[in-house]
Amino acid sequence: MKVGTDGVLLGCWAPIAGYRILDVGTGSGLIARMLMQRCPEAIVDAIDIDPDAVEQAKENGVRAFQARLQDWKLDIGDSYDLIVSNPPYFQNSLKNPDKGRELARHTDSLSYEELVKHSARLLNENGQLAIILPAEAETEIRELAARYCLYCSRVTRVYSKESKPVRRVMISFVMTTLRNDVMTTDTLILEDEKGGRSAAYSELTKDFYL
Repeated sequence: MKVGTDGVLLGCWAPIAGYRILDVGTGSGLIARMLMQRCPEAIVDAIDIDPDAVEQAKENGVRAFQARLQDWKLDIGDSYDLIVSNPPYFQNSLKNPDKGRELARHTDSLSYEELVKHSARLLNENGQLAIILPAEAETEIRELAARYCLYCSRVTRVYSKESKPVRRVMISFVMTTLRNDVMTTDTLILEDEKGGRSAAYSELTKDFYL
């Protein structure tokens, strides 16, 4: 599993909310490792359905388990403060002949609705879900999340360049019985005019990029 920009962005951007964290679809364990660095006292669980990915995450020092989110359970009374995911996102495209990459990129293994439904099941009443998705999925994921009492608290729209259309969206949802009508929106442009990292991108990732 390669280190991708999406994972780096989410690992830097996700709110550190409490001390019990779950990384869904961990791959190499990138996001889990970043959260462990940001909050050394946190207990970070990481799950993936690909056994090779789980072994790689373990080699990278992550507490990783081969499991589907749909089947993941905690002890009675336990819950998560934060769930993060860079989920599969190809819904209607050709499958990759590489089985590992297919699992990592297609929603067959974890639909958006399953992601929000089971996150809601595992979060505590003040827990948060933080994800990164293609920009065109924003409306769908927000509508799905609201069905399970996950309300949008922050949206960051990511552009590769200022002149390009929005590419990705990072969204943080709050698990609460009271609807949260206060939502923060902002933008992040990855490249400056010369094609290098923008000042905002460099600031966000400064603790992880050399």
